Amino acid sequence: MSANPAPRRVALLTLGCARNEVDSEELAARLDEGGWQVSTDADGADVVVVNTCGFVEKAKQDSIETLLAAADTGAKVVAAGCMAERYGRELAASLPEAQAVLGFDDYTDIAARLDKVVAGEQFESHVPRDRRELLPLTPVQRQASTVVIPGHATVDEHTPAHLRRVLRRRLDESPVASLKLASGCDRRCAFCAIPAFRGAFVSRDPQELLAEAEWLAHRGVRELVLVSENSTSYGKDLGDPRALEKLLPQLAAVDGIVRVRASYLQPAETRPGLIEAIASTPGVAAYFDLSFQHSSEPVLRRMRRFGSTEKFLDLLAMARDLSPEAGARSNFIVGFPGETSADVDELERFLSEARLDAIGIFDYSDEDGTEAAGMSGKVHPDTVQRRYDRISALADELCTQRAEERVGSIVEVLVDTVADGEIEGRAEHQAPEVDGSVSLVGDLDVKPGDLVRALVTATEGVDLIATPVDRG
Repeated sequence: MSANPAPRRVALLTLGCARNEVDSEELAARLDEGGWQVSTDADGADVVVVNTCGFVEKAKQDSIETLLAAADTGAKVVAAGCMAERYGRELAASLPEAQAVLGFDDYTDIAARLDKVVAGEQFESHVPRDRRELLPLTPVQRQASTVVIPGHATVDEHTPAHLRRVLRRRLDESPVASLKLASGCDRRCAFCAIPAFRGAFVSRDPQELLAEAEWLAHRGVRELVLVSENSTSYGKDLGDPRALEKLLPQLAAVDGIVRVRASYLQPAETRPGLIEAIASTPGVAAYFDLSFQHSSEPVLRRMRRFGSTEKFLDLLAMARDLSPEAGARSNFIVGFPGETSADVDELERFLSEARLDAIGIFDYSDEDGTEAAGMSGKVHPDTVQRRYDRISALADELCTQRAEERVGSIVEVLVDTVADGEIEGRAEHQAPEVDGSVSLVGDLDVKPGDLVRALVTATEGVDLIATPVDRG
């Protein structure tokens, strides 16, 4: 009798945002069911799947470099994710090192696709299309659609949502996991190409989300990070614009979950009820990840967005009235077409008054297929660079000052890592990956996932140093 053949091995490498991480864990589950041995280590893999990012030029370049590095391992290479969906056949033609370029429509049969790759079959890549056109224009009609939406996999549509098997396999043992609220976006920001390749906005069923939260909690997850392209739109296609306000306390009540964190909030859609739910619900981090992008009203209008310095400051004040220690972060673009020196001064004024804990600064660059790419009034690249350097330096200074304001306060730290006597975690105002962290000092017997109350004693840039008071 011949020995059983060695299992086929696939490595999943994930780039970009937390939404991609959720998509990778769906792919991992599908591949596992298809007989593939899944890991995140390219060494010894038969196939390396790179879940690419296609948001901005640097992210696309990182994706290309990762694909080329994967090819150097000798494994067969497959490009998936946003960049693959966005460029399809064009990417395949320009990247012969990849044996296949897969779009989102390939996800449901990912194991069979890799079987063909291993067998040496040629794979015809898709021609990209605007995925917004695949779904009904009216949001409430989208729930019945059968369009493939990564991270929204339904195993059995006839089974009640809370009883469906979760199609997800964890790729790490972190006490923190992302939970995808929705996919796609109905906004038309002039600088953003994401809706065209991610599609129109579609919420996930709240009972399905609660079931997945319980599934994650049973696997050691203690903090849930709610992700989407626009979390403030959650529920609009379910007929309930207050759905997120209702969902937050339900998620916080899941046994084993000690913290729920909402992210990707649109300021123009952030209602008082949602602010109150985030700032006041036990177990929900008083943390506001607000997509401001700029604060000068003329620039925001050209961006096809809404708001102003005063409106944004009022929004932050509303949150801090309810929770004085609430955290806040945002990203900003400098050098957008038509931006003037006065606009930059206005942005500087906002940043100086906003007291944000974390600030991301991006220099504008044209993106394929966006309205802004064809706008007049382009700012000279040298001027963009000067503005970027100026605002970045200010942001670093302000975030350091904000961290110093927290010295003497008590924070609840979720322990992320314990290694070589060093304990690292995050307070409520610190999201994973994108914000600062807390170093716990002193004699403490803890493990990842523990919740520790601690006194902030010092800072290192945006990072805090704290002494434990007691453990939750």
